[in-house]
Amino acid sequence: MLEDGGPLPEARTTRSRALTRLPVAAVLCTAVLAGPFLPGAFLSGGVPQRGVDTAAAQEGAAALYGDPQQPCSITDARLPEISGMAVSGGTTLVMNDGGDAVTVYELDAGCAVTGVQTAPVDPYDPEDMALAADGTVWLADTGDNRLSRTTVALIALAPDGSAPVYRLSYPDGPRDAEALLLAPDGTPYVVTKDVLGHSEVYRPEQALDAAATVPLTRVADLSFSLTGTEGGPVGRAGQLLVTGGSVSQDGAALVLRTYTDAYVWPLAGSDVPAALAGPPTVVPLPASPQGEAVAFAADARSLVVTGEGLPAALTVLPAVGALAPAASTEPVAGAPGTADGAALSPWSAGAIAAIAAAVLVAGVSRIRRR
Repeated sequence: MLEDGGPLPEARTTRSRALTRLPVAAVLCTAVLAGPFLPGAFLSGGVPQRGVDTAAAQEGAAALYGDPQQPCSITDARLPEISGMAVSGGTTLVMNDGGDAVTVYELDAGCAVTGVQTAPVDPYDPEDMALAADGTVWLADTGDNRLSRTTVALIALAPDGSAPVYRLSYPDGPRDAEALLLAPDGTPYVVTKDVLGHSEVYRPEQALDAAATVPLTRVADLSFSLTGTEGGPVGRAGQLLVTGGSVSQDGAALVLRTYTDAYVWPLAGSDVPAALAGPPTVVPLPASPQGEAVAFAADARSLVVTGEGLPAALTVLPAVGALAPAASTEPVAGAPGTADGAALSPWSAGAIAAIAAAVLVAGVSRIRRR
């Protein structure tokens, strides 16, 4: 177990993580409040900012992606809570949300488990994964629904079986994060999950060090709005919650997903913040009970998605068009009011945040051991 701020203990202790289940009335309240205001809300200077113009972004999705295909379903009893995924050639790598050890499962084209990579490191709340060019599988142990962790961690499962743990700390208090983007130059970016659709993007301030806690710095803000796509465990609020991310193998695109939609951006070089400052293509995903995993397929353009629960459908959205190249690799300077909509007043923002926090506390209905 990765106990925050301390070494790996020899004996296990008990931990739990709350799975947020919002009552219907609470979800509608949150969504109605959040929907009209999200673009441009909660912006602060000094970082690239973007409010996603959903209507415009959805227009190009049909030209880029064909109808969803389901080549197989995952039925292995060892994979009840898939939250992270990567693709390497004809092999799909997946990981559970939780477990007693770092474990990555290899799936063939028929969704059967053909191999397992593991290491004796007990993660606290792993939520996403990324595959580096050298074969190292990076796991984002960044989940924190209770907002109680003083540090989070990245775990690097190397081909030789070693798995160093790299601790990270946020500059502005705990965050819940379920998405990891690994830039082509190896820089990791952690993307937070927020009930109002305001996601923050962080990266380490310096090189990772297994012997020290490295501070994170916020480099971008994203504001998601309601899309109308059905799916997810929390009603309309699921359209705002970022649950996974991936960078294509050729480094030319990146994707973030919510419970209901995928957002695809062109990427130039390794400048993830600049890419996120541009407009994405919004791709509606097939309805899923709890879709949390996304990756680019072997062709580096098609999308592969799956989620928690068994059987878990492995769905491919085939690329049928070319993604426009990124306009620039230069960082985009952010300033308040530059996103696609009106900003909230401080009073309104505070009120909505307070209501959302109350809804989350009231809506917790199930505790799962992690």
